[in-house]
Amino acid sequence: MALNYRTVWISDVHLGTRGCKAEYLLDFLRSVECDCLYLVGDIIDFWKMRSGGYWPQLHSELLRTVMGMAKRGIRVIYIPGNHDEFFRDYVDTVFGGIEIHASAIHTGADGRRFLVMHGDEFDGVVCSSRWLAVAGSEAYDLLLVLNRWFNLMRRKLGFPYWSLSAYLKHKVKNAVNFIGNYEKALVHAAKEKGVDGIICGHIHHAAIQQIGDITYGNSGDWVESCTALTESHDGTLSLLRWADRQAMLDQAPALAPDRAEPSTVAAGH
Repeated sequence: MALNYRTVWISDVHLGTRGCKAEYLLDFLRSVECDCLYLVGDIIDFWKMRSGGYWPQLHSELLRTVMGMAKRGIRVIYIPGNHDEFFRDYVDTVFGGIEIHASAIHTGADGRRFLVMHGDEFDGVVCSSRWLAVAGSEAYDLLLVLNRWFNLMRRKLGFPYWSLSAYLKHKVKNAVNFIGNYEKALVHAAKEKGVDGIICGHIHHAAIQQIGDITYGNSGDWVESCTALTESHDGTLSLLRWADRQAMLDQAPALAPDRAEPSTVAAGH
């Protein structure tokens, strides 16, 4: 039985890299029904692909699945990020039924208005020094390699997926400070636009919270946390952690898939 939502937001998939959890995302997309799907940037990692990259059949299958959703009548909106900025040259066009926009205003079922953007515009490193951003990306790639080997050992020992890289990132003081400053900058942008909230990606830190009178949502990523933001048909926003669902199924194989609910954190109106 498919999970049914009005809207789904995903970001930071990084197709073309070994860190991409393509199998989790494909399972997610095949398990949900929605009226609208937002791709909030860094879906394809052109930075990594310039130096060779990694493109298995599963990554092509993911693209076909998304295009198939558009062909079925689901509205698919692609908002490019810094790793797939190639598509920023094609904003306000439609490709294969997929709309490409620099940003968007989403009106929820409850009437709330949300600014949707990738968010790299507010990352001082990306804006001020491209080579520093690339260097940081390389260090992050190394952390993801360690994460992959760490989880390979966990799997052999019978433990579910757990993101070492996300844990370390959230414990490092500078990273925590950066996340806080990033959230403040995005909330300020939402206030400037006169909207009720903002939904973004970019920093690989899934969240949904009320900051003053602004709702801040970050759809996370599919290299560490395997998360998405969802909107129910009454306008309620929730954070869905798909890796938690997979872990639950791995630990309880007798439980039918359509009986297992994914882990969610709901945001009040």
